[in-house]
Amino acid sequence: MILAELFPYFHDILLTLYVIIVLSVVVMVLSENRNPVKSMAWVLVLLLLPVAGVIIYAIFGRSLKGKKLISRSHLLELRRMNDFTFDKSLESGLCDESRQLISMVNNFVGPHLFTGNEITTFTTGRDKFDALMHDIEEAKDYIHIQYFIIENDHVGAKFIDALIRKAKEGVKVRVLYDYVGSFYLRPRVLRRMREAGIEVHPFLELTITKFAFRLNWRNHRKIAVIDGRVGYVGGMNIADRYVTGDKKWTPWRDTHLRIVGEAVSAMQYTFAVDWDYTTRALLTSPTMRYDTPPITREYLIQMVGSGPANQWNNISFVFLKAITLAKRCVYIQTPYFLPSDALLKALQSAALAGVEVHLMIPRKPDSLLLRLATGSYIKECLMSGIKIYFYEPTVLHSKVVIVDDEFVTTGSTNFDFRSFEHNFEFNALIYSKQFNSEMKAVFMADLDKCTPITLSVWIQRPLLQKALESVVRLFSPIL
Repeated sequence: MILAELFPYFHDILLTLYVIIVLSVVVMVLSENRNPVKSMAWVLVLLLLPVAGVIIYAIFGRSLKGKKLISRSHLLELRRMNDFTFDKSLESGLCDESRQLISMVNNFVGPHLFTGNEITTFTTGRDKFDALMHDIEEAKDYIHIQYFIIENDHVGAKFIDALIRKAKEGVKVRVLYDYVGSFYLRPRVLRRMREAGIEVHPFLELTITKFAFRLNWRNHRKIAVIDGRVGYVGGMNIADRYVTGDKKWTPWRDTHLRIVGEAVSAMQYTFAVDWDYTTRALLTSPTMRYDTPPITREYLIQMVGSGPANQWNNISFVFLKAITLAKRCVYIQTPYFLPSDALLKALQSAALAGVEVHLMIPRKPDSLLLRLATGSYIKECLMSGIKIYFYEPTVLHSKVVIVDDEFVTTGSTNFDFRSFEHNFEFNALIYSKQFNSEMKAVFMADLDKCTPITLSVWIQRPLLQKALESVVRLFSPIL
């Protein structure tokens, strides 16, 4: 009876509810005190796109800043178990710029500076995969794996078979994979892994009720820890494309590190936090501790993770600080170049001040949209004196920033909005003249496979391409 009486007013009731929802979301957007341009953009989306605006905001607009991913008690316990020491005397041989970076990172993630590390750099998937498989075969206590992509292909099958074999031998194997990145990891494969005793879980699994609230945040990290002694960090996933190539490309060019030494404990800590968030299980076994004697003091390392829940955009701040401190050179390799306004201006101001700024990107990345968005930034970079190179042989997927003669960072972080603001990422920061020199040599070798881009040639590209680049650039923050 009541419903029948209200029926003539049903449209008005729905409209009123919708207006209340939109206004509530607008108030929430404004209360977050974001960048005014972003706030205004979201307000316009909400007001101009009925219903769709609320859905788009629910997926792409919400902020996790300052949110606690795991309980305070678990976080305190993990920090107690991983009481990283900071010996300030280690900084004595470093330049002022490196000391500033170290201080900033310590304020992000807690004081730490690891010595006693040995680093092997891989620039081919074959070398990295062979080394990782060897270390997995040598595992005695546990294997911790965290990858954005684990593919159902030849390399993925060989990798999973090795994990299953070790689990049956009694080694504790734990695996985290990103639900979207590894979407095609088949249920029967996961079932085989679990039946063998492997604990395997998706990070940010998408369900009907959580789809809109999880889709935009992905775990892009690539971390492997074996027995707390050996760790891997970098840009390579578990897939054929890095080892044998695919139908379109020869093996992708990427960078990955194998680290033996104190810094492995920071990889372990990051894995433990993500494991706790995913499973609500705290890794407290004594085998989780790191107790390997120092190997060499040549490489000083910090490890920094970042994600949408961090108070600061940690790795974006590292890039920004390193670039603004540069005196002689900045070398960047990235598959996608979609910088924030601050990072773009930092690069331009460095180049205009006489710093050699070299940016290497693939001629054809694996995403057409990201290629178009990247193209929209090239002209203004060239005009400021930034030297840009297209890597020709295959997809350049390497993520490396080299500054002056002492600093290098590499890991999972692309030079784009998604990595800086929406993804969970992890990078190694290495302070070492020797390692800096080695990575510069790699960059220069890659330069021989590149085509330099000149302003006179770039401005002659087709008008349609320019228009598409400008349109796609509008969506850069969510690509």
